[in-house]
Amino acid sequence: MNKEKRRLIFERLKAANPSPTTELNYGNPFQLLVAVVLSAQATDKGVNKATERLFKVVKKPADVLELGEARLKDYIKTIGLFNSKAKNIVAACEILQTRHGGEVPRDRESLEALPGVGRKTANVILNTAFGEPTIAVDTHIFRVANRTGLAPGKTVLEVERRLEKFVPTSFKQDAHHWLILLGRYICVARKPRCPTCPIRDLCEYRHKTADE
Repeated sequence: MNKEKRRLIFERLKAANPSPTTELNYGNPFQLLVAVVLSAQATDKGVNKATERLFKVVKKPADVLELGEARLKDYIKTIGLFNSKAKNIVAACEILQTRHGGEVPRDRESLEALPGVGRKTANVILNTAFGEPTIAVDTHIFRVANRTGLAPGKTVLEVERRLEKFVPTSFKQDAHHWLILLGRYICVARKPRCPTCPIRDLCEYRHKTADE
């Protein structure tokens, strides 16, 4: 895919959704961190249902530590892997409280040092909470990047590196959310909804679906 086609893709995505954002509900960077950790192998809808209650009592790391792991589990037990997630969240809060003054750090190294936080989660926090032009490659973005020809790669990291290289600078801030939403609602895994796709004519996928 050439440079001009990539630029046109992001112009189209921006025209369709000028101010994209996460579908996770949160009130501050710490709540976003918790929501993203909970979202691993879970739907945003399921996470939002759990955090609607949780975030009424948890607004900072100290709140989680006061709540304790057992009571935290009661709030998130509808979410997959809730036992390990609760353990990681409590451990992360202890580090946030002791090393970072109860604040979410703004650098990748510190974020990835938190239990339950990998590269993808760190990228989400840096982008969504702090406005960094990072691109967190989840299953949706990995599929879209490969299927469309936008930034093909065999691994998540390879796709991330290629997106960092190929996405025009002016679109990098919002590229993460545009591509996730495209993959979540249009460029879906089993049968992409090509007839409704805003970049159908620019996409290099050879097996586009037809109008029904």
